[in-house]
Amino acid sequence: MADDRDFEVPMGMFQDLEDLKAQVTQLTAQVKALTAGAAADPGEALADDETTAGGDSSGDRPDDGEEWQYPPFILLLDPPAYDDELRALVEWVEGVLVPGYLAEPSADARWCHLWTEHTVAIARLHALWLAWQECTDPASCGYTGPSVWHRDHYDPCMRELRASNGPFQGCTKGEHQVEHRLPARVPSAWNDPGHGRTR
Repeated sequence: MADDRDFEVPMGMFQDLEDLKAQVTQLTAQVKALTAGAAADPGEALADDETTAGGDSSGDRPDDGEEWQYPPFILLLDPPAYDDELRALVEWVEGVLVPGYLAEPSADARWCHLWTEHTVAIARLHALWLAWQECTDPASCGYTGPSVWHRDHYDPCMRELRASNGPFQGCTKGEHQVEHRLPARVPSAWNDPGHGRTR
């Protein structure tokens, strides 16, 4: 019979166990929240359940007793909330994403330095940023969060944005074009002046 003191846990198994612990902790908190606050609206979470992922510069949770809401999709925000969220997004894209991830633009990997003028780019990058905030929090995603972010969020987003037929298809190093991406007919939901961001 082997001595338990000589048993070594492989590193991969240790990380898997830590991930499972984080998931159990999160599920336990969710069950408590659901049983304690059955009257809460769907889509809202108690402050204990999640950390904030919005563009708020403080990032603090509300005081005890207040409910915390997930950040809304940026294109559904009205000014000044839209402007604040876009400002925070620009800081992340220009401070983290561009210098850390994006190589020199090319015909096969396009990028527009005026990406904030492309509504599709804003929408995709905002979703990518929200996922980054969640997946880089070990309390909610364990040790595999960054890997999941790269596989499930970053890679597909960049494939779509930087593709030769993506939102930057008419933009080159010296030129910037937005009009080529505007659809001939806009769905009625986007005709609301509070939600349309067409420039």
